[in-house]
Amino acid sequence: MARSDSAADAANPGRLKQIALTYKMTRKADKKIGLVLAGVFILILGVFLAIGFLIGHPVYLGILGFLLAFLGTAIIFGRRAERAAFGQMEGQPGAAAAVLDNIGRGWTTTPAVAMNRSQDVVHRAVGKAGIVLVAEGNPNRVKGLLAAEKKKMNRIVADVPVHDILVGTGEGQVLLKKVRTTMLKLPRVLTGPQVTATNDRLRALGDLMSNMPLPKGPMPKGMKLPKGGPKAR
Repeated sequence: MARSDSAADAANPGRLKQIALTYKMTRKADKKIGLVLAGVFILILGVFLAIGFLIGHPVYLGILGFLLAFLGTAIIFGRRAERAAFGQMEGQPGAAAAVLDNIGRGWTTTPAVAMNRSQDVVHRAVGKAGIVLVAEGNPNRVKGLLAAEKKKMNRIVADVPVHDILVGTGEGQVLLKKVRTTMLKLPRVLTGPQVTATNDRLRALGDLMSNMPLPKGPMPKGMKLPKGGPKAR
């Protein structure tokens, strides 16, 4: 029991430090974050206190209001922090890979399955929706890279749907912050065993990263580069 308490105590400062760092990062892109969070907390708590006084139970409603105000503030903070993070990653090489790395369970992602010297890159994700190729870079160059990779996928796994997403802000492109949502909305057509079989077939191709130079540009903080084959999610 003592060891568990010590571990929890050691973890708490780490969590608080992470929250503080996240707040500082968010505040750089969202100057009003402090006022917004304070406003949300006061508004929710004030509404519940007012209702509590009206019905004669200010203590009970005050406690409930405090808990809901804390929860509401946390949700708003999370959303604005996520928006700020996407804003900082937008346009950076490897940003789409960072999004795929956090897409969630049920997906196997492989960053940089195709790349050129201009740092245009195609990433691959495999899930119950099939194969999703996510490309980032100059639209005029990366479209050819994406088309070639899609053709190869159709040849190797002809029985598996292949989707493509071009990350960007132009027409026909998907915003970085909407990549995950777009992928999760794709219809699920494969079973678990079919997903495993597809990954095995693609894994047989080898890791193209071993034969290609890595981008030399800036990478988003926290992004993990692959050390071997696809990373299971």
